[in-house]
Amino acid sequence: MKDYLLELRKDVGNRPLVVAGVLGLLIERHELLLIKRSDNGLWGLPAGSIELYESPYKAVCRELFEETGLKTLEKDVELLNVFGGENHVFTYPNGDICSFVSMSFLIKDYTGSIIKHTNETIDCQFVPLDNLPENIANHEKLIINDYIKNSGLRN
Repeated sequence: MKDYLLELRKDVGNRPLVVAGVLGLLIERHELLLIKRSDNGLWGLPAGSIELYESPYKAVCRELFEETGLKTLEKDVELLNVFGGENHVFTYPNGDICSFVSMSFLIKDYTGSIIKHTNETIDCQFVPLDNLPENIANHEKLIINDYIKNSGLRN
């Protein structure tokens, strides 16, 4: 979480917060780019909270770079869907609870090379859509499945 959320957490503790977030789906040759989180070992999409005064488009570009080393431009991301509700609640290892309102974006173009280890990740790789790892956070599985269903890639 970003600095303003950390400051807010000092006042509210672990109580649930509504947090606006973004997730990026980058697909090449029927493979999805996933990161493995360093805090809980789960696989997931490049994602994160939107910072104060930041647009969702800028946020998804920033998160992609921070978590993978890859760069994309706002013009190269497309809003796919917006998610929220009881299936999009996540409890972090430290006990912080977030009820996410998440925007998923398709990343249509990028530059750079993958960095596997960052401050937030311990791995990053393209994974076949028909062989995704089991240990993906439930709310991210819903978002991935929504994309697969609506894109006609599978099922």
